[in-house]
Amino acid sequence: MSWRGLECCTMSNTRAANLPVARVLPMLGLAHLDRAFDYLVDEQDADAAQPGVRVRVRFAGRLVDAIVLERVSSTSHEGSLRFIERVISPEVVAPEHTRMLIDALADRYAGIRSDIYRSAIPARHAKAEETDTSTPWVELGEVAEPDLSAWTTYTHGESFVDAVVEGKLARAAWQLVPGEDWPAALAALAVKVAKDGGGALIVVPDQDAVDRCEEALRELVAAKQVTTLTASQGPQARYSRYLSVLHGQGRIVVGTRSAAFAPVQNLRLMVVMFDGDDNLVDPRAPYVHAREVLTTRSSLERACLVIGGFSRTAEAQLLVESGWMHELVAPRQTLRTRSPYIHAAGDSDFELERDPRAKQARLPSSAFAAATKALERGTPVLFQVPRTGYIQSLACGQCRTPSRCRWCNGPLGLPSGGEAAAPTCRWCGRMDPAHVCPACGSRRVRAVVLGTERTAEELGRAFAKYRVKTSGGDRISRTIDAGPAIVVATPGAEPRVPGGYGAAVLLDAWALVQRPDLRAVEDTLSKWMAAATLVQPHADGGEVVVVAEPSMPVVQHLIRWDAPGFAAAELALRREARFPPAVHVAVVDAPRDALEPFFERTDLPHYAEILGPVDLPPGVRLPGEWDQREYGPAQRMLVRAPLTGRSALGKALRAGAVAWTTSKQELPLRIQVNPVDIG
Repeated sequence: MSWRGLECCTMSNTRAANLPVARVLPMLGLAHLDRAFDYLVDEQDADAAQPGVRVRVRFAGRLVDAIVLERVSSTSHEGSLRFIERVISPEVVAPEHTRMLIDALADRYAGIRSDIYRSAIPARHAKAEETDTSTPWVELGEVAEPDLSAWTTYTHGESFVDAVVEGKLARAAWQLVPGEDWPAALAALAVKVAKDGGGALIVVPDQDAVDRCEEALRELVAAKQVTTLTASQGPQARYSRYLSVLHGQGRIVVGTRSAAFAPVQNLRLMVVMFDGDDNLVDPRAPYVHAREVLTTRSSLERACLVIGGFSRTAEAQLLVESGWMHELVAPRQTLRTRSPYIHAAGDSDFELERDPRAKQARLPSSAFAAATKALERGTPVLFQVPRTGYIQSLACGQCRTPSRCRWCNGPLGLPSGGEAAAPTCRWCGRMDPAHVCPACGSRRVRAVVLGTERTAEELGRAFAKYRVKTSGGDRISRTIDAGPAIVVATPGAEPRVPGGYGAAVLLDAWALVQRPDLRAVEDTLSKWMAAATLVQPHADGGEVVVVAEPSMPVVQHLIRWDAPGFAAAELALRREARFPPAVHVAVVDAPRDALEPFFERTDLPHYAEILGPVDLPPGVRLPGEWDQREYGPAQRMLVRAPLTGRSALGKALRAGAVAWTTSKQELPLRIQVNPVDIG
């Protein structure tokens, strides 16, 4: 019989002699029950029921899981206390620094602590607790001496590395140079920290990035000395690796967003890469961003932090301008040497003279020429398109007014099969070969967005003697062989090729830039830079053509490879418009007639500004069901506050949610703080 079964059979219900009261947080996920409750500790559980362990308690007549927050000698509760039913496991899965972190995040995000605990700590798996986690990290394999020379490429890179190695507090916004093997650079620094007895934590957006980091780390350490934490792992594997980190065996941790909570011992280095990626935001309440987890941990645990990427978010720029972190950027001469030749279609009078329609054409002559030269050198060419699929819809070729069906007003599209196909309604199926734009009278039409398949089809005809490969959606190729080829890929799905692409063409730029999204331009530059860094340097013939208006600021920042300058300009615009991260914004979504009662119950700080109501952004819906005829459709209210009052705002909104719940409201309510999509 296990220790737990034996304990259940012999429960004495005798108070523990020392600190007999445990304050526990039930894992209920309810705002009004997100507080500590007092329970008695049995003498037989006195050693096991320590702060941070999982227990089972009887709450409102049913058994629920809970986390012990602290042990105290007495209680302020006037009635009698129940005993803890049992200790689920003696493992302290939520050490003190984790509990402090979750408390801080709950205040900031107006969240329920039990929701954050579920994201931070993997579910228990009894078999995993039998795994060996006592063997020291240094005995798990041989450790090679890492080469830290990659960091000398950047101004003050050496001093930053010295600070990290010596255990001093250093924080940096790391702007990658084109072609940088960032997994190798991070692996070298992480191994150096681990070799000196410290812990390193690397958080990346997706599984591909995890695999690349793990591969780079295995060049320096044994496989068992690298701990990965991802959502794709099974319950046993994830929990056993979590315990390995908890016990100090896992010194180097690489994972996706939830790995940001990993309880690394003697944590000296934290890294979050590509912090503008939506994958780093938890899709479940309270929608915590991994970057915010690590910045909070850096303050609480005094650990070094790196926010890295080819571009820079406005949030990272705010940290730089506030002095909270400094920049790691390469000298301008290094950027010139490492960068491909980047230019926009139609950016010179000479090119416009040769190709008067260069600014309007989807594939101008300069892009065609760049692709041809690269293919003739025996290198592949990358074409980046905004979306997968064949074709979305049509618009006027002159004024870009959406093309609509004359009979049902549905969107017109082109059926698969060739250029001779007539515009066809995607709703009723009628063909309209004589379509005329109602706005300007033009008979020309163009695709709003051509997907990868349609683009590949067109390029296959233009470059008939070369193979064409697509990557995007659920068919992503991570690598391709060297040699001449046409590669059509969506942003983030670009395959890597040994030696780099000979050229890259960034198509349909306007479709990315003109999205109704606060972060559309920022996200566009990030996608462009990620594609450009896969291209060979200019000295080797590498060329990038962006098919966009040359005068657009984002295009000019790309050409100059000036991510810090773009981030500074973007942050200035956010300050002017009073948008995040310059201010703190919370959004409250609820049925229309429920918004006013919620704010009546919420005591907001005096500096909070309420805006709205407005409709939810396209594609966003409020979960739950309600009578829309009685309560109206879902709408959104915005609450804006200065950065200095963000925790107070979070606490006020959480108190409002408690009041809303205790009033027995059944209408759905959602609170998000600084969401990715504000609307």
